[in-house]
Amino acid sequence: MIRRLDLRLLRFAAVGAGVAGFYILCFLALEAAGLHRITANAAAFLAAVALQYLGQTVFTFRRKLAVPDQIARFAAMIGLGLLVSAGITAWIGPALGWAGWLSALAVTLILPVQNYLILKLWVYSGKTACPEGL
Repeated sequence: MIRRLDLRLLRFAAVGAGVAGFYILCFLALEAAGLHRITANAAAFLAAVALQYLGQTVFTFRRKLAVPDQIARFAAMIGLGLLVSAGITAWIGPALGWAGWLSALAVTLILPVQNYLILKLWVYSGKTACPEGL
């Protein structure tokens, strides 16, 4: 029998994988439509963040969407993830002599753990649960 926490982790992973796939497809489609890479990346990233908030809020953690403090905490988590990602790929990895792919791999292993803990312990720690069935 799968425990509740295990199901939440599976939902978290499913949303994360879906959002990653969405980001890739969105970026490629926008670039193919003629947008500059920076613009295509920014638009795809923002769309992916919105989808991630929707999926993690409603599906993974079963919380209400329109909670301003929760949205602000989620945005802070995204900002922290960006800083950690930049720190690993721009400073820590090069200082340790890592190849770019190794720095990127470290980011893809660290950020999901970091995000899950922040989501569980801070972003969705309040009592804004959705009624069952949503």
